[in-house]
Amino acid sequence: MERGFTWIELLLVLAALGALLLMAIPSMQDGILKRQVKDAMSLATLAEPAVQAAYSLSGAMPADNKAAGLPDHDKIVSQLVRDLNVSNGAITLTFGNNASKALEGMTLTLRPAIVPDERVVPIAWLCHDVTVPGGMTVMGEDKTNIPYKWLPVECRGSKPA
Repeated sequence: MERGFTWIELLLVLAALGALLLMAIPSMQDGILKRQVKDAMSLATLAEPAVQAAYSLSGAMPADNKAAGLPDHDKIVSQLVRDLNVSNGAITLTFGNNASKALEGMTLTLRPAIVPDERVVPIAWLCHDVTVPGGMTVMGEDKTNIPYKWLPVECRGSKPA
């Protein structure tokens, strides 16, 4: 008598494995998108010192890229970001170029938090809806429109958006 699996048993095992893979794929895609958002945030480090310097000199947040001493918004690009725009001190990244199609055109904002009337105190940069530290005031408008599940931990506030 021969031993082994029947075709039906093999098909059942393959169907079960297929179902498990279908459940795992969305979470893997979310992880990739979250990593792309986090990687793109590094481009903001180019603008942060410029905003800090403009604020320290004038006592007011720079209104735009030019006031911060930066190139035009569409000239600051990277692998994942097609546009970096400063508006009232807030730095907004627009995804494009080689970012995932799911992120195409979406934005992420880093807003400056300052101690009022203390220009020498370093700016704290807050991503999206993170809680403002005590004694500080946040400046600029949050234009983030990336789904909460794709935001890295440092961009998640106390409640889902």
